[in-house]
This record gives sequence, structure tokens and C-alpha cells, in this order.
Amino acid sequence: MKKNTPQISGKNSRGAIIKLFGVVLVILGALDSMLMWRGGFDLSGLYVLMIVSGLFLYGVGSVRSKSMN
Repeated sequence: MKKNTPQISGKNSRGAIIKLFGVVLVILGALDSMLMWRGGFDLSGLYVLMIVSGLFLYGVGSVRSKSMN
């Protein structure tokens, strides 16, 4: 006997959490680097790493969401 499982209508949300986390990292890295720049401090590599890792995670989330279509 086959169980009836409810199907979620609409687009597949696979990869959405990863994309969201990537966007948050990009925004935080950009804001922190702008505040460091405005304050006259040297730009730390941590903020650049946050932006790059956020872009990477956004790309991974995009690939994951396209793989199921």
C-alpha cells in the first residue's frame, strides 16, 4: 500500500538557506569593511574573506537550486 505524501506546490526551495547565509556574509563583510575604511583603519583580511566566502556560498546555493529543476 502506497502512502499519500503531501506535495508542496511551487518552486523547489533547495539551496535557499545556503544562498541566504551567503548574502548575510556578503552584507556583513561589506558593512564592516566600509566602517573600517571610514574610520581610517587598514582593511583586515577577515572582511575580504567574509565577502569571498559569502559569494562562494551564494554560488553553491544557486547550483543546488538549479540541479533539481
